[in-house]
Amino acid sequence: MAANPCLRCGVCCARFRVSFYWRETTEDRPDGVPVELTDTLGPFRRVMKGTDCDPPRCVALFGTLKESVRCAIYDRRPTPCREFEASWANGQPNERCDRARIDAGLPPLTPDDWRDTPQHDQPTSPEHPEPRAA
Repeated sequence: MAANPCLRCGVCCARFRVSFYWRETTEDRPDGVPVELTDTLGPFRRVMKGTDCDPPRCVALFGTLKESVRCAIYDRRPTPCREFEASWANGQPNERCDRARIDAGLPPLTPDDWRDTPQHDQPTSPEHPEPRAA
């Protein structure tokens, strides 16, 4: 069975600013995005630490880009991350994914990259370490 190609990439987590409504954090929901991994962006917005920097890299991203990565808060990630789909993950290309990969020196994903890939091939168990502090 092929591994999820996102686990060999991670460039979207080191390319885009991840901002979202503040009520998605543990400040308002016990199962939300850990508030300590975010910064205030405005009165109603938070941003994942590290994604509002140059160069950006999400504080919750572990591993080596373009080799082996994982999200330390995958099951608690914010809406923009939940809504971002890698190219062909659901049968459609995503120009933002393609552009991020090309800019990082990787080819765009193809439908073949997803053959025999488990739907939820992302570690989320409690034995994984907490994200690094920014």
